[in-house]
Amino acid sequence: MAELKRTELSVHQERAVLVGVILPDSTADPRDPLGELGSLAKTAGARVVGQILQKRQSPDAGTYIGSGKASDIALLAMKEKANVVLFDNDLSPSQIGSLEKIINEVAGSKRGEEGIKVLDRSELILDIFASRAHTHEAKLQVELAQMQYTYPRLMKMWGHLERIAGQGGGMGIGTRGPGETQLESDRRLVRDRISALRRDIEKIQERKSRIVAARTLEHFTVCIVGYTNAGKSTLFNTLTAAGTYADDKLFATLDTKTRSWKLERGTEVMLSDTVGFVRDLPHNLVASFKATLEEAVHADLLLHVLDVGHPHAEQQFKSVHEVLDDIGVKDKPEILLLNKTDTPEGEENYPFWRNMHPDAIPISARTGKGLEHLLVEVLRAVRGTQVDVTLEADVANGKLLSFLESHTRIHDRQFDDNRVTLKAIMGKRTLADLQKNDQVEVKKVESLV
Repeated sequence: MAELKRTELSVHQERAVLVGVILPDSTADPRDPLGELGSLAKTAGARVVGQILQKRQSPDAGTYIGSGKASDIALLAMKEKANVVLFDNDLSPSQIGSLEKIINEVAGSKRGEEGIKVLDRSELILDIFASRAHTHEAKLQVELAQMQYTYPRLMKMWGHLERIAGQGGGMGIGTRGPGETQLESDRRLVRDRISALRRDIEKIQERKSRIVAARTLEHFTVCIVGYTNAGKSTLFNTLTAAGTYADDKLFATLDTKTRSWKLERGTEVMLSDTVGFVRDLPHNLVASFKATLEEAVHADLLLHVLDVGHPHAEQQFKSVHEVLDDIGVKDKPEILLLNKTDTPEGEENYPFWRNMHPDAIPISARTGKGLEHLLVEVLRAVRGTQVDVTLEADVANGKLLSFLESHTRIHDRQFDDNRVTLKAIMGKRTLADLQKNDQVEVKKVESLV
């Protein structure tokens, strides 16, 4: 059969058939194996028109699902006028090529037509990330992940590429010789682009690491993590009134936002919102988004937001910790927030999670319910890093006094001639900075815990 065109991976406004192969070690939710894939497809802009599930002990080497089942997919796609088949599994380049060939032969696609595309789970997630990336940093990270994913697949995914250059004379200087295939040329271009992207992202990561490390030295830092669409950005907005984009879609937030969160007078922390996690997140994305997830790596405290009303909450809880382990965040202090307890589903599931995690805090990020309890717990964590300090300074040192008013919680002031004695609660890091200042004399330091 003649090769079909496959010019793009986007699934925007396309009719999709979902396919899942359930293996013995599958991480899909047994109650709704294709539920998350359907949500991903919807987020990408596709319309789901059919689905096929198959249980196997191991993947078929040639097509992952078997040629017979591939024919069934083709018939369903043809019946529903679908133009994309989305797998909930990661496929090899040869499996994608074989599946597209079988499906389009059965469906009767003709030469020159776009045909029915086959996309695996990683391709779909990459497409969503590409549509959500807005900052220069996020766009570079998505492009790198796409390039890394595309490079080994060039042979099978772009089989229509033909030989160019060098087979005859007259092509100009630099084109004569044994020749170079279009495929080889594309591979070289992709390799060069990957190298350039890595250099650019490495610079961003170095700068971001310095910024985050400096912020961590000056402030107690709190990072919101959780499964995509769990309510992280809604919580961030409620706590900081930052106006971060929040929507009922997967991966609504890709770019980390950091804002000041005032817990009480003289006590504030830096609060960060991060990209949502998902099960089986492509490793290329985890690696590429290391700079974006730098906030979680350096944070003093994690707020893990869990949608307890979601039917797959247990799987989502596990997936978040798997990603945290992947990026090197393990055994960091964490407060589990049982979100959406104000919904019927959340109210029904709450007793289970309360028994499993007695220290978890039930909240509603949307209405603010339970956030006063969260505030108390975060303050307790912050006070573990705070001290009660008695210090003396010159009353004429307005800059120093202004700093103390804004960065500490002063609870006593005594004036004597041109000197002022202050008793204040401050972070240990702030104290360390003050002790380097010759214009302030630290008299006494007491721990709060």
